[in-house]
Amino acid sequence: MKLLLLLFSISFVAQAQIDSVLLIQETKAFQEELTQEFKNRKTSPLTPADFKKFKHHDFYPIDLTYAVVAHITLTPESDFAPMKASNKIIQEYRTYGMASFTMDGQAFVLPMYQSKSLLKNPEYTDYLFVPFTDLTTGVETYGGGRYLGLRIPKEGNELLINFNLAYNPYCAYNNAYSCPLVPEENNLPIAIRAGVKMEH
Repeated sequence: MKLLLLLFSISFVAQAQIDSVLLIQETKAFQEELTQEFKNRKTSPLTPADFKKFKHHDFYPIDLTYAVVAHITLTPESDFAPMKASNKIIQEYRTYGMASFTMDGQAFVLPMYQSKSLLKNPEYTDYLFVPFTDLTTGVETYGGGRYLGLRIPKEGNELLINFNLAYNPYCAYNNAYSCPLVPEENNLPIAIRAGVKMEH
């Protein structure tokens, strides 16, 4: 996924009440950005055959139930280590923090990762990579899991995680790409019907 798209994921310092109108607008803008990227031959990961057929992504209806305020505990001193990937290219990540939140009355803890290679670029020093699987994985959504991009809060210890911005890794569309595999710790035992669905 292009960095521009990855970083389109919006992170917030949590407020007493989420601005639902703004959140819906930003989600729609993200969806349009994703579709336009795939329609552009210069940025699309699609194979030539799939590119000719592509019209738009299939998204779940926007549901703010899947936009949750998480309490985060940062662990910036953790060590970098290779993260398993779908192909030969393997990159190093470290667990930069844990996000604790509730959804549908259940409590979850989701690890958030920092890329060693992205730290070389000053624009992405606060970028967090959040891969995950859930009970829709392999049934309604891509079998390899989905991704989110977040930003480290500039202050405070709360962060809005909007699963409506969940997208597929490039390897869901083209085996030529090498994508990080979702660590076991990022398997969520709940169906998250938000973001992009399975695409063929």
